[in-house]
Amino acid sequence: METSDSEIDTNSEDTITFKRTHFYSILVVIAFAVGILTGYFMWGRSPISARAAANNPSAAQIPAATQAPRYVRYDVATDGFPSTGPADAPIVIVEFSDFQCPFCQRFYDQTFKQLMAAYPGKIRFVYRHLPLTSIHPEAFPAAEASMCANEQNAFWPFHDKIFENQDKLGSDLYLQIASDLKLNTSAFEDCVNTNKYKNQVQADSDFALGLGVQSTPTFFINGLALVGAQPLTAFTQIIDKELAGEIP
Repeated sequence: METSDSEIDTNSEDTITFKRTHFYSILVVIAFAVGILTGYFMWGRSPISARAAANNPSAAQIPAATQAPRYVRYDVATDGFPSTGPADAPIVIVEFSDFQCPFCQRFYDQTFKQLMAAYPGKIRFVYRHLPLTSIHPEAFPAAEASMCANEQNAFWPFHDKIFENQDKLGSDLYLQIASDLKLNTSAFEDCVNTNKYKNQVQADSDFALGLGVQSTPTFFINGLALVGAQPLTAFTQIIDKELAGEIP
């Protein structure tokens, strides 16, 4: 703290006094820092760059998972995006994700499959892109490659292989996965090299930022926001209430 933030009593060599307002200000700063650190270590998430946030000053703020539920339902389109699960499932979960995000990988490793298995036939899971290009240079190319795989009805196996090999992201890996999945590699390469899905991935990202999404992964469970690579119980608490009709 700079000396200008406090006032020294020049009438005494043994005491240093602070204005009460300065003391309260210090407590506020400390409390805020503790809250940020607690949230980070409990619900690790990959932040969107400050530049992106600055470009969307009027964006709605997605309620953090640790806040009291406000039951705000966001309108998030699902048609035409990669999805798995029954089309008429009572629970629709949309994930905004980044293939290079370590917390997105954590969700895939620890929660995704368990979540789908916990509610057989009751969840349609939709994947939408939010590559954080300022910190993840391979996130956008990986997203484009996944959409080229989607063109050959192989989005989800490609999705799985990307997260299982997150430390090897690059064009060689994408082509190898396409070959392993027995895709038409010539068509896949042409799709990737011409950036066929660049605009679609960018549109996903722009939509998420405009909605107020500030980190990956961010989920919308029937429109209800859930932020971060959270454990299965965080999802089941919302889903069970939703299935029981307890959420307005």
